[in-house]
Amino acid sequence: MNLQTLFPVTLSSYWCDASTCTLSEQLQSWLLDPNSLTARLKSHCQQFRVELLGQWVESCQADEAVTLIPCGEQVLVREVLLFCDEKPHVFARSLLPLSSLTGAEQALANLGTQSLGQVLFNNPSLERQTIAVAEFDENSTVGKLVEQLKLSMLPHGKLWGRRSVFILENKPLMVAEVFLPDAIAYQQIVDTEYTNV
Repeated sequence: MNLQTLFPVTLSSYWCDASTCTLSEQLQSWLLDPNSLTARLKSHCQQFRVELLGQWVESCQADEAVTLIPCGEQVLVREVLLFCDEKPHVFARSLLPLSSLTGAEQALANLGTQSLGQVLFNNPSLERQTIAVAEFDENSTVGKLVEQLKLSMLPHGKLWGRRSVFILENKPLMVAEVFLPDAIAYQQIVDTEYTNV
C-alpha cells in the first residue's frame, strides 16, 4: 500500500487534562511521559523507522489552535507513522508555524524520515508544556487509518493520544501522537532503561 495516499489523516478530538480521564497505569506511563517517545520506542524494538505520510502548509484550524498557535496561523503540517519492527505503533501529526521555521529551525521543514522528536530532545533549550490527552474511536479519522492499515482495533474500540506544545529557541510547535492498536502502550511490558535521545 502507498501510505502517502492516506495523507492528510488530521486529528479532530476533544483534548483534555489527563487527570479527568481513567487510564491504566501502563497507558498513563506512556501518555504522560515527558521524555522522548522515539527513544522509548527504540528501547522496545530491534528496528525503528519513520514513514512520512506527507506534509503541507495550511492555516491552523480552530480545533487544533492553542494559545501559542492561534487559529488561522500558517503552519507546516507533518504526518508520520512510527514503526517498531515493521509494525506501525504511533501516528504523529505536527504543526510547525512558519514563523517558527526560521534560523536553525528551518531544518525542521526538511526532516523527511528523520524523527522530529530526536531533533527536539537533542536541543537543550527545549521546553515542553502541559500534555493533553484524547481518545479516538473507530469512526474517527485515526480509526479509519487503522482500518486502512489493516490493523485490528482494540477490543474496547478506543485509541489514546496525547499532544503538547514544545518551545524550541522561543519558537512554538505542536506535536500530537496517537498510539495505534499494536502499540506497547496498551501492553503490560516493563520498560528497560532508555536514554532520552
